[in-house]
Amino acid sequence: MSNVIDLGNAVRAAVTERHGGVSGPPHNSLNLGLGTGDEREAVFANRARAAQNLGFAPDRIVWMDQHHTTDVLVATEPGVVGRCDGVVTTEPGLVLASLAADCLPVLAADTQAGVLGAAHSGRLGTAGAVAARLVETMIVQGARPERTTVHLGPAICGKCYEVPPKMQEETARKTPEAACTTRDGTTGVDMLAAVTAQLGRAGVEKITTDGRCTLESPELFSHRRDAPTGRFASFIWRS
Repeated sequence: MSNVIDLGNAVRAAVTERHGGVSGPPHNSLNLGLGTGDEREAVFANRARAAQNLGFAPDRIVWMDQHHTTDVLVATEPGVVGRCDGVVTTEPGLVLASLAADCLPVLAADTQAGVLGAAHSGRLGTAGAVAARLVETMIVQGARPERTTVHLGPAICGKCYEVPPKMQEETARKTPEAACTTRDGTTGVDMLAAVTAQLGRAGVEKITTDGRCTLESPELFSHRRDAPTGRFASFIWRS
């Protein structure tokens, strides 16, 4: 269902996969996204299963109302923090979640300061550098970028993410690393390369990556491959 990553000082991260849940087609089966057309009861059951598998209670999770923005909010309690695509907390009991099905999940922690962050960096969020905004908000809460570790989850890769030339230009305007060529020789966007560059410019030195392309990995949800489909979640928490 998922693999747990140790970020140090009892901070954990994990990315769920699509199997092991109760949702039927086309969301089969561990769909964690409510905005997908799936039955709400199935999504809540899946969220409970995922939390149980990872060792925390589902009522500890902070969810974002994701809309491809660059807004980052600070969470002090579980539940839906609000409309945003980045969330930061200093509360030790909270679990931060980022939903995706091709977009890039960003999980960050300054374990010394006790500051955690999570973001959803789709094409628009990447163009607007939501990952850098996440780091800025973490700094306000006491983090230091040189102490911060970031884990980048699975996302559609640049070799698969074909976009029109104008869309590529818009995405790469502030981050040239976003522009790439697909394996078919067409214009593409490389969100992983772009966000890695944005984090580096924000002072983050420790970056790890999942490395999987969602479109090429059948164990993960991919909107471009299967729409309509479900959403997997990337979590970060203190164990």
